[in-house]
Amino acid sequence: MPADRYRVDDGSKFRLRDHDPRDTGDWRDKKQARERLQEGCRRLTELQGVLYAQDRHALLLIFQAMDGAGKDGVIKHVMSGLNPQGCQVFAFKQPSDEELDHDFLWRTTRALPERGRIGVFNRSYYEEVLIVRVHPKILGRQKLPKGAVTDDIWRRRFDSINDLEAHLARNGTVVRKFFLNISREEQRQRFLARLDEPEKHWKFSLADVEERKHWDRYMDAYEDMIRHTSTKEAPWYVVPADRKWFARLVVADAIVDTLESLDLHYPKVDDAKRAELDAARKLLAAD
Repeated sequence: MPADRYRVDDGSKFRLRDHDPRDTGDWRDKKQARERLQEGCRRLTELQGVLYAQDRHALLLIFQAMDGAGKDGVIKHVMSGLNPQGCQVFAFKQPSDEELDHDFLWRTTRALPERGRIGVFNRSYYEEVLIVRVHPKILGRQKLPKGAVTDDIWRRRFDSINDLEAHLARNGTVVRKFFLNISREEQRQRFLARLDEPEKHWKFSLADVEERKHWDRYMDAYEDMIRHTSTKEAPWYVVPADRKWFARLVVADAIVDTLESLDLHYPKVDDAKRAELDAARKLLAAD
C-alpha cells in the first residue's frame, strides 16, 4: 500500500531530509493513481457507514503543513463522498480570547469526534509546537503563569500531546496524523499561481510570504515534532506533497488501511429485533 512507506511509528531516528517532497513511490501514471483514489474513496464511504452504525470507535485525522501544501484540497478530495452526518471538519486559526483563557489543548478537545464519527482537524494543537515555537513571542499572549515558560516547554508540550493521544487511543478514538511535506520551491510556484488566478486571491496573504523567511526554523520544528510525537497509537504520515494527486492517494490509502484494521461490523440483530422486523414486514405487506 502506498501509505505504509510514509508512516512513522517511532520518531527517535526521524530526519526530515530523508523524505523527498517530490516522491511518488512506485506510481508514475497519474490516471491510474486517480483511479486508485476513486476506489479508495468508495471503500472509505463503505467503511464510514459501518463505523457509524457500530458506534464504538471514532477516527481523528489531523493535518499539518506549511501554507500552500494542499490541506484543503486533500480534505476535499478524500472526504468528498462521506456522509456529512458522520464527518466533522474543524479549521483552527488564531486562538480567541476565550481559548487563550484555557490550556493549549482545550479548544481542540471540545471538537473531538463522537463515537461512530470521523473528525478532521485542519491544523490542531500541534500549532502550539510549530508556529508558537518559531515565533516564541506568541507565548507572551497566552497568559501562562510565572515559571511556565522554561527551556523545556516544548518537551513538556510534547508530553502533554502524547498523554492526550494515548488517552484517546485507550478509549476508542483512533488518531492518525498527516504532515503534507511540500518543498520550498513548490510552495513558491503555488503562491505565484494564486496571484495569477483572481478566484484564488482571497486565499492569499502577504503574511504567507513573510513566513517563508522562517522556512528552516519551521522545518526544524516539524522534524522535532514528528520525532517526539510519533507513536504506534498515533503515528505520523510524512506525505510527499509536491504532487497533489499523489498526496491525496497516500492519505486516502492511510485512512482506508486504518479503518480496515478495526473490528468493524454492523450491529447484530437479536431475536427481539428480528421479531419486530418480521412484524413490520407483515404490516407493510397487508397495507
